[in-house]
Amino acid sequence: MSGNEPFVQSWLDKFLNSDLEKTLKDKGITTIIITGLAYNGAVLYTSGEAALKGFSVVVPVDAVTAITTYAEQFSVWQLGNAPIISTKITLTKSDMIKF
Repeated sequence: MSGNEPFVQSWLDKFLNSDLEKTLKDKGITTIIITGLAYNGAVLYTSGEAALKGFSVVVPVDAVTAITTYAEQFSVWQLGNAPIISTKITLTKSDMIKF
């Protein structure tokens, strides 16, 4: 990581008490891809908050994990079906993401 790259350190929701929203919007970013190690933690909460803040969110389901299969399955279901946020979240696979 170079000295110019933004770094966010927060709890489950990476937007909470951070400059993440400002950093993304200042760069004109409207779509974010979220991956991680705690599907039912940071990925779930950050994805939901990003959707509420108006970002389009892409979650490659094969690039996220959870401590149990149930937590992983619940998180996928929640992101795809939760009121309000699910319309801004796209569940996909990493090999389907094109730039």
